Amino acid sequence: MQNVFHGLGIALITPFKEDGSIDYDALVSLVEYQLANGADFFCILATTGEAPCLTREEKDELTRVVKKVVNGRVPILKYCGGNNTAAVVDEIKTTDWQGIDGILSICPYYNKPSQEGLYQHFKAIAKASPLPIVLYNVPGRVGVNMTAETTVRIASEFTNVVAIKEASGNLEQVDEIIKNKPKHFEVISGDDALTFPMIASGAVGVISVIGNAYPEEFGAMVHAAQAGDYTSALSQHRQFSRLYKLMSVDGNPSGIKGLLYIQGKVDNVVRLPLVPVRVETLEAIRHYVED
Repeated sequence: MQNVFHGLGIALITPFKEDGSIDYDALVSLVEYQLANGADFFCILATTGEAPCLTREEKDELTRVVKKVVNGRVPILKYCGGNNTAAVVDEIKTTDWQGIDGILSICPYYNKPSQEGLYQHFKAIAKASPLPIVLYNVPGRVGVNMTAETTVRIASEFTNVVAIKEASGNLEQVDEIIKNKPKHFEVISGDDALTFPMIASGAVGVISVIGNAYPEEFGAMVHAAQAGDYTSALSQHRQFSRLYKLMSVDGNPSGIKGLLYIQGKVDNVVRLPLVPVRVETLEAIRHYVED
């Protein structure tokens, strides 16, 4: 299997109305806006999409809507992961994957498995999956880091494991993966702020939060870096330096929803236990947009 998730991927938010229900009209508008402005693929129902706070019925309907809007124009990567290996395997086996191009699966959280436990977890998922798998390493959220050695071990043994979304923040680890990985396996940035150096080191794209709001501008940086035009890419990367910090200071996706609210694209609503960004953060985002 090959990795089709290259370039600018959008870590799609789930917009909510003031009453807390999903705003499907806003969702459709967002997806069309991102497609019209250079999105290369979508990643749905993951961290930025607030998947832990959605019901199974909501996830199914959101998937249906996104597939209908995208209509095969770009690939779709759908999240399916958790800290109960058997439950993840069962979900993979019982889900209708028609219209989906790959599965994003996170390192198990809370349990804090060993490296052998991580290997066995993804081995079970790889054996069950009918689709290409993108691993998701984000130690800041799950409490355990999957080492470069474990990543390469998994990738070398299972050809349907085609990429990793690397959000460890450790560029040395990223270099180790790229240096030792099998040919079919690729690295995708999971951190907007590190996308430029990661692509310069050999990553093939990003699953971006900022891309929700600035697909054309952030995509220009990604595509310039992919083309080896590092002078332009670096200049564009630096234009986002203030925004990188603002998107994370009060947590994700609160930051990006605040930005999209200022742009007039969504209501500033997240589901508990998340809350909107502080007033001072929202004002700082507003100043960035105005500038």
